[in-house]
Amino acid sequence: MEPFVGGGALFFHLTPKKAILIDNNPVLINAYKIIQNDVEDLIKSLQKHKNEKEYYYKIRNIDLLDEFEDWSDIEKASRILFMNKCCYNGLYRVNSKGHFNVPYGKYANPRFCDEINLRAVHKTLQGIQILLSSFETCLKYAKKDDFVYFDPPYDPLSDTANFTGYTKEKFGKREQENLKRVYDELNERGCKVLLSNSYTEFILDLYKDYNISTVNAKRVINRDASKRGEIKEILVSNYQIE
Repeated sequence: MEPFVGGGALFFHLTPKKAILIDNNPVLINAYKIIQNDVEDLIKSLQKHKNEKEYYYKIRNIDLLDEFEDWSDIEKASRILFMNKCCYNGLYRVNSKGHFNVPYGKYANPRFCDEINLRAVHKTLQGIQILLSSFETCLKYAKKDDFVYFDPPYDPLSDTANFTGYTKEKFGKREQENLKRVYDELNERGCKVLLSNSYTEFILDLYKDYNISTVNAKRVINRDASKRGEIKEILVSNYQIE
């Protein structure tokens, strides 16, 4: 189970036959459901897009217009997949009103209609439960011996590094503490729980009663180029990682 599925890196690495994927981002969950159930129509829609700056901004800003409400779920999924491949650094970020605000990426040939990959993802998602909900929803489904992986918005490394703009809702200290309570409940149920987060004093102290492993992760997105590269992150588990 992944209560912050995001890009689903672990899920697609493991490709389990049964899983529950949860996220509170309606744009993301819609895209997953369309790939799961309507991939061929999605591909047809993606083929209509153009990698042109003016066109990109027209599509990006369409959700500011009333006509966007008339778009089908397939068209909305096609829109976000197109923008994600054509925007700067493949970044997903929204403003306080929930509008995607990443600039055009100026890539020569972005693969926003990767038919082979989309069909492979479609196949992998068959039989998988996909839910639009908050991370706490995992408590409705989790039982003993289930594996739960949390990949939440990370605790900022500094007061200025506070990007949590995957949805219009913020994920601050209070939300991190709520997540810890959910982690504790899953632990008491006998679930195997793994969490990734920043290497910060706050997170280290929050999970001090569990197993903490330090890893070096590469980061390629930062407005300050000198801060790109390897940074410390942690993995928190309630079992021994081999």
